Amino acid sequence: QVQLVESGGGLMQAGDSLTLSCAASGRTFSNYHMGWFRQTPGNEREFVAAISGSGRFTMHADSVKGRFTISRDNAKNLVYLQMNSLKPEDTAVYYCAAGAIYVNLQQQRCDYWGRGTQVTVSS
Repeated sequence: QVQLVESGGGLMQAGDSLTLSCAASGRTFSNYHMGWFRQTPGNEREFVAAISGSGRFTMHADSVKGRFTISRDNAKNLVYLQMNSLKPEDTAVYYCAAGAIYVNLQQQRCDYWGRGTQVTVSS
């Protein structure tokens, strides 16, 4: 089992920056590829970013490319989502997830999920 706890959400203004963190506990963190996803009420959850277990490979959704950056610290069992130039359309509950197969993350085929943290961006 892997337990994931997100933190760092809050109420922001357009143009602000914010960093989300996801703390992992349980099995060896570096064995898992990690992803960030987001969901707004009435909409499907969408992929935001993913990072390989080693941190060598990353991918970001087109909607956040150039503004958001995923990273991880395997020594601390943490994964981050640095969000710059926030827009009102970034408002969502943000979830982190862990998966054994890197390419599956983009399809949200993950093994473990956190409970999410709310990010609200006002205009």
